[in-house]
Amino acid sequence: MNDNGLRILIAVHHFPPNHIGGAEWQAYRIAHWLKENGHEVRVICVESDTYGEAGQLEHKDDLYDGIPVRRLFFNLPLSPDPFRWSFRNPLIEQHLLTYLEDFRPDVLHFISGYLMSGSVILAAQSSGIPVVLMPMDFWFLCPRVTLLQRDGSLCSVPEDLAECVLCLSQDRRRYRLMSSLTGGISNRLLRWMWRSPMILKGMGKEDLPTALQERRTYLRRVFAMADVVLSNSLFLKEMLSAYGFRAPRFLQLRQGIDAEKWVGDGIKETSPYLRVGYIGQIAEHKGVDVLVRAFKRLQIKGPSPRLLLYGNAEQFPSFTRHLHRLIDGDGQIKFAGTFPNEQVLKVHSELDVLVVPSVWYENSPNVVLEAFAAGTPVIASDEGGLAELVEHEVNGLLFRMGDATDLACQLQRIVDQPALLESLRKGIQPVNTVEEELAELFQIYCSVAAGNQI
Repeated sequence: MNDNGLRILIAVHHFPPNHIGGAEWQAYRIAHWLKENGHEVRVICVESDTYGEAGQLEHKDDLYDGIPVRRLFFNLPLSPDPFRWSFRNPLIEQHLLTYLEDFRPDVLHFISGYLMSGSVILAAQSSGIPVVLMPMDFWFLCPRVTLLQRDGSLCSVPEDLAECVLCLSQDRRRYRLMSSLTGGISNRLLRWMWRSPMILKGMGKEDLPTALQERRTYLRRVFAMADVVLSNSLFLKEMLSAYGFRAPRFLQLRQGIDAEKWVGDGIKETSPYLRVGYIGQIAEHKGVDVLVRAFKRLQIKGPSPRLLLYGNAEQFPSFTRHLHRLIDGDGQIKFAGTFPNEQVLKVHSELDVLVVPSVWYENSPNVVLEAFAAGTPVIASDEGGLAELVEHEVNGLLFRMGDATDLACQLQRIVDQPALLESLRKGIQPVNTVEEELAELFQIYCSVAAGNQI
């Protein structure tokens, strides 16, 4: 740290423009804020993990919105041990050791963990660079990142590694086919088989349980090396802690919303009918099909409600085709496409309620915070970080995750009780701004760089 400000290196699995998601957006917001406030910031990320020859790592340096970015290219499938390299990548570790020696940041801010691997933290510790770690998902707990099993059911992070072996094996087509042909009987058989060292050896899988245990042990160890761990939600913080991921300082820092860039006055347009919205990925784990089923069950006496589905309907074409079959020509349900972030206020001015029907554990979704900032109540699944943000009958309504009937009941309440919607609007509290969030993050950087307790 010097009189000219801090030097920060942000490590994240991807970075715009070719990759845009929650972690990528978070990394960009932080980097942009630091640059605008006179600090020196760089980003290092993975551009491709399927590029190049075995055992080689290449890089490309460029600028994105004035931010220096180092993009890494390597071929994980061609590595000597793809599974182990997914959580401890020696190529990334060696590259970072050299890069850190060159840049000498005051703090390394590591976002997520996925693709970059725990080697980022090891390299920083070896270089004497303090680390702020910000997990954004369940990568530290789950090799699949989402805690979703192949059949779409939620995983409870089993202590029995045979369950993880089975789950990972189902990524292979032959195991999915076997399960389908036997009505799931093969899964019960496989659970027994994975507990037999002799059978595992015969199938060439004898090392997978050991590798899974190594993953847990290693990631818990590097997690504890971070000087500070920040979680957007209390839910993720408590879940990681419950499964042995501890750190000297483990704090919650809710992300802020950059509403200053929104255009429009935010005044809700009046409508004779209820306007229900969904904003996000048109994807199975987001529960869009649950919403469509629920909406079609509404009992309507007056003007028919409308459902607008905002998102890229071409990203998962097979799921979109499934939705079209469910919609079955219902003219009250429309795919509305995507929109730039500046238009959030305008979109919400034409919505009465937003539904977030996710069937996986959301952490701290921007879409809920943006809805609240725009004055829109939210109906959401009752699990994970959603239940932390949405207070039932205060600023929104909760329904049993994955239960279209219960969601239909909550929507029906809005239809039948117009005064409820106004009551929920009044229950919405102000959300943090980006400026508030990043000012707090900067104070954490300063304390960590100075070696102080937080």
